[in-house]
Amino acid sequence: MLPAIRFHSAEEAAAALALAPAAGVLLLSAPGAAAWPGAAVVAAMVARAAAAHPGAAYRAALDCGCAPGLALDALRQGWRLLLLDPAHPAFPAIHAAAEEAGAALWPRAPEALDLSRLDLRKPGGRAILARHLGAEMSEL
Repeated sequence: MLPAIRFHSAEEAAAALALAPAAGVLLLSAPGAAAWPGAAVVAAMVARAAAAHPGAAYRAALDCGCAPGLALDALRQGWRLLLLDPAHPAFPAIHAAAEEAGAALWPRAPEALDLSRLDLRKPGGRAILARHLGAEMSEL
C-alpha cells in the first residue's frame, strides 16, 4: 500500500509529490470533496501538482462522501479511484459501475496524514510529511 496523504489544495498535493517515494504516494482528496469543491476542481489540483513534479508517481482518490450521484459523475469525468460511504444503499450499484469503467470504489480511506494539520511552510511541517512518506531528510 502506498503512503497516503489527505490534501486540500494543489500546494499540499505538490508538497507530497515533491517528497514522494519511488513507489509513489496516494493523494486522497478532502472528505466529501466531490460535493465541494467538486470532482473537476480536485482533478485540476492534482494536475497542477503533478505538473510541478512530473517524475513523481502517485494515485489520486476522490472522496465522494455519501453521494452516489457525485461518484457516478466523477467516473464520467475520468476518476479511477473513488471513496463512497458503504452504508449508502446505492453502494453496490456504484461499485458495479466503477468496475465496468475500470475504476475502483473503496468503502473507506486508508490511514492518511492530513496535510491541513501541518504548516508546510515550516521545516517542522515538511519534516513530518517527509517521515510519513519515508523520504530522506536531505530531500527537504
